[in-house]
Amino acid sequence: MSVRRLAEIQPASFAFTPENAAWCDKQIAKYPEHRQASAILSLLWRAQKQHDYWLPKPAIEDVARRLSMPYIRVLEVATFYTMFNLEPVGKYFIQMCGTTPCVLAGSDDIKAVLEKRVGPQRHVTADGLFSWLEVECLGACCNAPMVQINDDYYEDLSAENFNTLLDDLAAGRPVTIGSQTGRRTSEPAGGLTSLLSLYGVDGKSGPECGTHDPNKHYTPTEPEAPKDVTATQEPAPAQPAQARSEQEAKHSVAQPEKTEETGTARTEPSAPKDKA
Repeated sequence: MSVRRLAEIQPASFAFTPENAAWCDKQIAKYPEHRQASAILSLLWRAQKQHDYWLPKPAIEDVARRLSMPYIRVLEVATFYTMFNLEPVGKYFIQMCGTTPCVLAGSDDIKAVLEKRVGPQRHVTADGLFSWLEVECLGACCNAPMVQINDDYYEDLSAENFNTLLDDLAAGRPVTIGSQTGRRTSEPAGGLTSLLSLYGVDGKSGPECGTHDPNKHYTPTEPEAPKDVTATQEPAPAQPAQARSEQEAKHSVAQPEKTEETGTARTEPSAPKDKA
C-alpha cells in the first residue's frame, strides 16, 4: 500500500459550519457513551465535503476534539482510507475506474482524454476546476466505462460524450447524471426485451413505473401454465432412518450360507431361549 501523507501547505484553521456542526452532533448521538468514536468516518467525510473535497490537518484535529480521541488515532484513519483526499483536488474531482471491465469497454480512451485535458494524475488544472485519479472498481461494470465525479456516477462513456461532459461542467451547464447514452440504469442498450407489459420498452412507461398513462389499457402477459412433471419424476429416495431400518431387518434373519470346503449349508446359532 502506498504511503499517504498530509499536504505540505495547510490552512491556518478549520471549523464546521453551524449546519454541519449540528449534523455531526446528531451522528455522535447515535452511539452510546464511550463508543462515540464510531462516528469518526462520518465526521471526516463531512469535513472533507465542506473543505472542497480534501481533508486538511486542522479538520482532522477538529474531529479528534469532538470525539475525545487522540489526534494520532484520527490521523491513522484519515491516512489509511483512500476515500479521504489529503491534498487539494479540483472543483470536479474525477475518479476514473481502471479495472478490467472498464478497460475492456474502452476506459483507455477516457484516460487519454483526462491526460490531454487535465494533465497527470493528482494535478489540478490552473483554473482549479479539474483533477483526476485512476481507481479500482466502482461497481458499475454493466455501464462501463465510467467515472465518478465528486458524488455522482457518469456511465456509458466514450471519448466524444466525455469531452462534452467536461465542457458542460467547465461552462456551468447542467449535466445528466448516470448513463451518457440515454440508457436507463443498467438495462439493455437497445431497450427491454422482457417484462414489457410491466415496464415498457423504454423501462419507464409501463404500469409498474408510476409514470404511465392511467387512461391507457395495459394487457399483462399471462404466465405460462406450469407443466405436470409428477408423471416423469422418480420415486423420492428413502429417508436415511427408513433405509437403515430396512438394512438392519434384512441382516437380522439368518441366511443359509455354503462353505467352500464342503458345500454344506451353515447357519448362525440362534439366541438361547429363556428357560424361565
